[in-house]
Amino acid sequence: MKYDFSSKMERKGHDAIALDAVGAGGFGPGAPLDGYDEIPMWVADMNFPTCPAVLQAIAGRLEHPHFGYFEIRDEYYSGIINWHEKRNGVTGLTPACIGYENGVLGGVASAIRAFAAPGDKILLHSPTYIGFTHSIEESGYRIVLSELKKDEEGIWRMDYEDMDRKIREHQIHVAVFCSPHNPTGRVWEREELEKAMEVYRKNDCVVISDEIWSDILLDGHRHIPLQSVNEDAKKRVIALYSTSKTFSLAGLIGSYHIIYDSYLRDRVRAAAAKTHYNSINILSMYAQIGAASEEGMEWVDELCAVLSKNAEYAYNHIRAHYDGIELAKPQGTYMLYLDCGKYCEQAGIPFDRLLKEGWNRGVGWQDGRPFHGPSSIRMNLASPFSRIEEAFERLDQFLIS
Repeated sequence: MKYDFSSKMERKGHDAIALDAVGAGGFGPGAPLDGYDEIPMWVADMNFPTCPAVLQAIAGRLEHPHFGYFEIRDEYYSGIINWHEKRNGVTGLTPACIGYENGVLGGVASAIRAFAAPGDKILLHSPTYIGFTHSIEESGYRIVLSELKKDEEGIWRMDYEDMDRKIREHQIHVAVFCSPHNPTGRVWEREELEKAMEVYRKNDCVVISDEIWSDILLDGHRHIPLQSVNEDAKKRVIALYSTSKTFSLAGLIGSYHIIYDSYLRDRVRAAAAKTHYNSINILSMYAQIGAASEEGMEWVDELCAVLSKNAEYAYNHIRAHYDGIELAKPQGTYMLYLDCGKYCEQAGIPFDRLLKEGWNRGVGWQDGRPFHGPSSIRMNLASPFSRIEEAFERLDQFLIS
């Protein structure tokens, strides 16, 4: 490989919550026992250095010693347009459709605020990304969940009848969609997206589509932007993207929306502008320009190959050795979502003890209960393969009887 995805990068003490918050109380995992170092598998950022093109773009701008007021460069927009054309087959995207967001969750909040009033109900799928729960409920809205179901092959599927019934029963007109889905790792097929959009169209729902994971695709799966399903989707969908997951840039703050319909666009931008805070950082702009380069595409291709290997190993290891732990093989993202209910019942141990057994050995997996999984764990696989192997060697110590 051209890029280094195999060396262990030291992040501890370098402003990394994934390591610095371990053992600090709050929402982080407990500290490991003596003799174990931390393998961070909870926060959804990667343990790889970012793409060299990103660093080069930022470094180039740092050579000029002034950081005053600025306008967004044409290269910012052209890079995004080129990325979506080459990676996702999108045509007809123009700069007018692209707008900066401080973060995807901020974009979700602005979009909901533009089309719903506090107290209104919002439809989401369950399991649900914890960030949706916090940002929506803390803004005064109420969540209605439509559960994803596993089919006979163990693949997560939407329940369209349930979606339709709950939208009508609760008079819902705003839905939040996640594609690829976090935490299950589903990459939706075109037919599935078409059926979902028909439910939303029939019930006149505005759809806010979080597509932050759209670049992290495993084993050759392809992302289909929800807006590309049909013409109605372009008039109904607010899509949100970011380089933060793809290039480990969450600390730089910077996302963007794509909104084709001028009415939707005007409402969302008006809601965002009222904060007087939703404005781009100059170094985030250059990071986005570097990420969207040809080298950025090459780097992401190698990254997805590495993550595919990690996910294949983890999935097969769990299926072969951890009787009672159920999971679906992820098609996108770098997260595993485990259902440990049957294991805990068979082993006769409480779920909290299972979590702690991992933390004691430095495996910082994440409590999945806030994702609406009563006995679930989420695991981040974006580390060098040697560290993934080591994590499972440690888990073998108590999970294999």
